[in-house]
Amino acid sequence: MSYQVFARKYRPKTFDDVLGQDHVVRTLRNAIAQQRLAHAYLFVGPRGTGKTSTARILAKALNCTGGPKIDFDPDEDVCIEIAEGRSLDVLEIDGASNNGVEQVRDLRESVRFAPARGQFKIYYIDEVHMLSNAAFNALLKTLEEPPPHVKFIFATTEANKILPTILSRCQRFDLRPIPTETIAGQLLYIATKEGITLDQSAAWAIAKGADGGMRDAQSMLDQLVAFCGDHINEENVLDVFGFTSREKVAKLTSSLLARETPAALSLIQKEAESGRELSQLLGELIGCLRALLVAKLDPSADGEGIPAELWNQLLEAANDYAPDRILAAIDVFAETEGRMKWATNKRLHFELGVIKSIQSLGEVRITDVIKVLTRCADFSGGSFQPPSPTSQAAPASVPERPPVAPERKPEPPPVTKAKPAASALVSLDSLIQAAPETSAPPLAPDPPPWNQETKPAPQAPASPTPTESTFYQDPLIQAALEKFEGKVVSG
Repeated sequence: MSYQVFARKYRPKTFDDVLGQDHVVRTLRNAIAQQRLAHAYLFVGPRGTGKTSTARILAKALNCTGGPKIDFDPDEDVCIEIAEGRSLDVLEIDGASNNGVEQVRDLRESVRFAPARGQFKIYYIDEVHMLSNAAFNALLKTLEEPPPHVKFIFATTEANKILPTILSRCQRFDLRPIPTETIAGQLLYIATKEGITLDQSAAWAIAKGADGGMRDAQSMLDQLVAFCGDHINEENVLDVFGFTSREKVAKLTSSLLARETPAALSLIQKEAESGRELSQLLGELIGCLRALLVAKLDPSADGEGIPAELWNQLLEAANDYAPDRILAAIDVFAETEGRMKWATNKRLHFELGVIKSIQSLGEVRITDVIKVLTRCADFSGGSFQPPSPTSQAAPASVPERPPVAPERKPEPPPVTKAKPAASALVSLDSLIQAAPETSAPPLAPDPPPWNQETKPAPQAPASPTPTESTFYQDPLIQAALEKFEGKVVSG
C-alpha cells in the first residue's frame, strides 16, 4: 500500500472524531435524531477546519445502512465508498472547475434521477463561491424546491462572495478555527500512534504556527518526521519553519515593558539575521500583549502557552501600566502589522513600531494628571492641604501709608461778571509764570514689595524746602486761584 500523509490517514470518520466544532456536530446530531433534515447545508470556515470531512460524515449518516442515523459504522462498504469519493449517490463537485451555467444545467438534469443505493442523492460543491452569478441564478429554483431525495451540501472559505439569494436557502454552519490546545493534543496522539517522540513544547509550537488549521498542523508534522526522524523537539520546529520560541517573545515583551529600546532592537536584529519571519514574530508579540491586557482585566486568564515562570515575570512587569497603556501599544503594533504586510523592508517598520510603542508606554497623558489631582483631593482631609489655584498667600508685611489729610479748599467768592473760561485759563497761566520760582515738593517713595521687610529710613536733617501748605499761602497763588474759581463758577 502506498504511503498516506497524516492529513488523510487521520481524517475524521465519525461525528466523534470531529475536533473543535462541537456546535456544528451537536446541531447535525439533533437534526438527524429528530428527523429535521434540511435540503441544503452551507459550511463556512477557514482552511483545514473540517468542512469537507464534516460534509462526508453527514453524507455517511444519511446514506448508511438503516439510515439516517447518528451511530453508523464507518467501516461498512457504503461509508468507505463515500470516504473515498467513489459513491454514485454522493457527487463531489469542484466549484472552481465547474463554475459555468452549462455544468449547473447538467446538475439540474441529474437531480431528477433517484439514488442508486442510498436514500438520498447528495451533491457536495466545494468552494461554491467560485460559481459565476449566472450559475448561481440557474441553481436558484432547483435549490429552493429540490426533489425529496436530493440534498445539497456547500462549502466555502468566503461566504461574502455568495449571492444572498443562495444564502437564504441554506442552513449555514460556521466552523471556527480549532484551538491551539486541541491541535497540540491531536499531534501528540498521532505521534504516539506512529511511534514518534514528539516533545510537548514542539507540539505546541506546531499548533501555534498552524493558526487554527488541523490539516496544516498535520502536514507540518509530516514534514518534520521527514526532516528529523523519530525524535522532534522545539528547536527542530523553529529551524524548519522559522518560528520564534515563546522565550524570545517573552524576552521581547519584557524589554518593551521595561522600556529598554536598545535591548528590544538588538533582539529583532538577531531574529532577522537568523532568518526568522518577522511578521510571525510581530503576531506573537501582539498575542502576548493581548494576553497581558486580558490578564489585567481578568486575573484568571492564562498566559497563551507561555511558561508559568516567564508569565509571572511578565505580569509583575505589567503592574506598572494601566490597561489603556498596553492597549495603546497594541494599537501601534496593529498599525505596524498592516504596513509590514506590503513593505519590502519589514525590519525597518518593526523597529519603528517598537520605538513608538515604548514612547507610548512612557508618555504622560491627561488621565495621569487627573489621577494625581484626584489623589490630592482625597488626601486633603488629612494634614496635607493642596493649594487652590485661586488662593494667594498673604504678604508678610505691607507698610501702611500715613493718612493724608483732606485738602482744605477756600470758600468760593461771590459770583461776579462771567467771562469765557478760556480767558481765565490764560490769566492763570500768566500769574503762575509771574510767581516766584519754588521747588516742587519731593514725591513720596514707592512702597517696597510685599515680600520684603521694611526698615525705617534714617532721619534726614530738616531742610528749608517749601511744602504744599507754604505753596498755597503765597498771596499771588491765592489771588490767582480765587480769581480762576470764581470765573469758572460764574461762567
